[in-house]
Amino acid sequence: MLEESSRVKILVAEDDPVTRLLLKTHLTHWGHEVVLCSDGAEAWDVLQQDDCPKLAILDWMMPKKDGLQICTELRNSGKEPYVYVVFLTSKSGKENVVQGLEAGADDYIIKPFDYNELRTRIRAGARIVRLQDDLIAALKASEFQASHDALTHLWNRSAIFQILQRELTRSSREGTPVSVIMADLDHFKRINDEYGHLMGDAVLKEVAQRFVSSMRPYDSCGRYGGEEFLVVIPGSNREMALQIAERLRSSFAEKPIITPEDTIVITISLGVATAEQEEKRNMDLLIRNADEALYRAKNLGRNRVES
Repeated sequence: MLEESSRVKILVAEDDPVTRLLLKTHLTHWGHEVVLCSDGAEAWDVLQQDDCPKLAILDWMMPKKDGLQICTELRNSGKEPYVYVVFLTSKSGKENVVQGLEAGADDYIIKPFDYNELRTRIRAGARIVRLQDDLIAALKASEFQASHDALTHLWNRSAIFQILQRELTRSSREGTPVSVIMADLDHFKRINDEYGHLMGDAVLKEVAQRFVSSMRPYDSCGRYGGEEFLVVIPGSNREMALQIAERLRSSFAEKPIITPEDTIVITISLGVATAEQEEKRNMDLLIRNADEALYRAKNLGRNRVES
């Protein structure tokens, strides 16, 4: 049996029931998950699914849709992630092999197949599939790191600005409002001074989680810098934004942050700004207005919302 990391889901499209069962027996014995299809149309339907097998063994000659057609259409569709295709064929002539490879196949097996050859070719295909999965995971991790704050996992400053600009552009096109909330933790320096920066980091992580849990699914929150956060609220007028800001404020005022070392009471001050008119749909102006509102909230005693 294979190790868990070496197992892959394999599509077997073969109209001959004996060959189909034999392939399933071998592949299952080697630890792979097998999806069986008895004709090309059924195989094509499986390959259209989001969680389709990433390795496919296709018989060249099948009813309804042959392997060559499937492979050609699969490559022309540009489907991602890539499906590694192995042709299973009795056509052993060089010109047939070339035709199959030109259609987009990655490998081929001549029928009747040899047990060891099948195992070796499937092992090679599975290795390519795993390398692809590793590459996709690495790319996603890289994209996440480029757009998210390393500590809080919220959007970083650059990304939240891009989101805000996109929402302003859409609001201008559709004539809908956009609001932002600028939030700042009150007396955060005192936490760092009293408990240390590691505790301060733990508090920032908890703050980020509460922000996310208090917002609508289509709102966006980013770390503006230090202990400041910027929330983008599309389709929201001033009254709605004030309600969301008050919900954020109360989520901290009414529930202290509990850590292994101590229970920390923390409050936040928030400034709200809304762009409802065309001349106000300017990102710099909107952020400046929210920042000025936040400044007023701080001056008026903190732990409050201003607009």
